[in-house]
Amino acid sequence: MTKRTEISELGEFGLIDRITKDFPVANKNTIKSVGDDCAVLNAGDQQMLLSTDLLIEGVHFDLTYMPLKHLGYKAAVVNFSDICAMNAVPSQIMVSFGLSNRFSVEAVDELMDGIREACKNYKVDLIGGDISSSASGLVISITAIGYGEKENISYRSGAKDKDVICVTGDLGAAYMGLHVLEREKQEFKANPEMQPDIQDKSYVIQRQLRPEARADFIHSLKELEVRPNCMIDISDGLASELFHLHFQSKMGLKIYEDKLPMDEQTRETSLEFHIDPSTSILNGGEDYELLFTVSLEDFEKLKNHPDVSSIGYVTAFEEGVKMVFRSGNLKNLEAQGWQHFKI
Repeated sequence: MTKRTEISELGEFGLIDRITKDFPVANKNTIKSVGDDCAVLNAGDQQMLLSTDLLIEGVHFDLTYMPLKHLGYKAAVVNFSDICAMNAVPSQIMVSFGLSNRFSVEAVDELMDGIREACKNYKVDLIGGDISSSASGLVISITAIGYGEKENISYRSGAKDKDVICVTGDLGAAYMGLHVLEREKQEFKANPEMQPDIQDKSYVIQRQLRPEARADFIHSLKELEVRPNCMIDISDGLASELFHLHFQSKMGLKIYEDKLPMDEQTRETSLEFHIDPSTSILNGGEDYELLFTVSLEDFEKLKNHPDVSSIGYVTAFEEGVKMVFRSGNLKNLEAQGWQHFKI
């Protein structure tokens, strides 16, 4: 009898490793293939960065509370974020849709309005794509393209001993915004006459429905003449991203709970839902902030930046990924963020 292995046993990244392991690089202009936020290709004087993302209705978004214009904006921005995670800025995108007969021309216009606004804000060109019918709702696939100088590209694999671990912005807000929206959805289903009362949750909801990529910070790095030794965007939760850096850089990472940046509204909402605020940061995801490491010398240039928090430092690989809690206890972290194919 042929053995059947459930995809959930491997998980997203185990499956990627399995299906890509027999594809050796055959072209000399392929600098980086699978395994980072973007593929990297040689493009003459510069290097081309390519990233693609798939968003599926019912898996990645819920149109009960996600306006189509916001969805279009978010779909573009999450791809821009992958380019930023390589220390570059996006320049072009290609957009493909799978549409069921539930969607009108006007609905597609609204979706495109969001993509158009994102392209305008980030100075990105729409250069092509594809449209198909879908038997299962809305499917969105976007490929983002960017360019950067070879010496400026940051990979996940470059962390060095005693590097300072930094993050941009604050974390956990998008996760708590999702909790608020899901709660409102359930209350609406129970009472369709109910009017949502979410004005005091505007920040966390905005972070979930309409995130921003940190292209602004990439420009700041250039101005300060800082190149992160490694970098990744925070899409699946801080803990998951730390483990990506751990395995690909072959270095350990130690972070401190009292240094994790969180907005006060996020903290209050976490407590309201009886969730430890640090759990929201470590396992929430969809913040699209940047996690990176820099040398002590480069950190001196960044330490006064109002949007950068130092949360720890890089150690030896065998020390693993650990967090020092406010109590002083040191514990191994576990990655419990977003997992595709989870039963």
